[in-house]
Amino acid sequence: MKKTQRKPARADRQKGFTLLEAMISTVIVTVGLVGMIAVFAVAVSSTQTVQLDTLGRQKATEALESIYTARETAQITWAQIQNISGGGPGIFTAGLVALTDPGPDGLDGTADDVPASTITVPGPSGVLTGSTPPDVPIVLSNFKRQILITNTNNPDGTPNGNLRQITVTIQYPTPTGKQRSYTVQALISSYR
Repeated sequence: MKKTQRKPARADRQKGFTLLEAMISTVIVTVGLVGMIAVFAVAVSSTQTVQLDTLGRQKATEALESIYTARETAQITWAQIQNISGGGPGIFTAGLVALTDPGPDGLDGTADDVPASTITVPGPSGVLTGSTPPDVPIVLSNFKRQILITNTNNPDGTPNGNLRQITVTIQYPTPTGKQRSYTVQALISSYR
């Protein structure tokens, strides 16, 4: 019987990473880091627009609340809660127009409105401090508002004379030059 001898495994072979394995792992780590940097950049750009988003929401809600308040206090009639059109009794401007502050009647979006004022928001410290660090003024002349008041229909399709839908949209530019908008919708009835 002949014995077959096995050759022992090469003892001189070193264990470790090859150059190819090191290059592949470097590429994987680099792709991961680039992805994390991209996510960080998106987060930073989102935080830059948060004050504008808050102002847009606030101005849309203010316009809607002023209409409800005027109806509740009988300052305006039900027929006046409409957009200005072809000689009708509506008092609210139609279309997307420059944002204004309420005039003497206290209602947003009517003919007696005055130019929008500048709003001062906290600077980097997050607190209104005056000069150090400086607070940030936001000019509202770039903001636009649309108050759209439409009649609603009953479930059978007939017009409902006692219910209207109010849609307030605020459009504003972001620091990157893109336009953003905030919309709030509500129903209002002729009943107080």
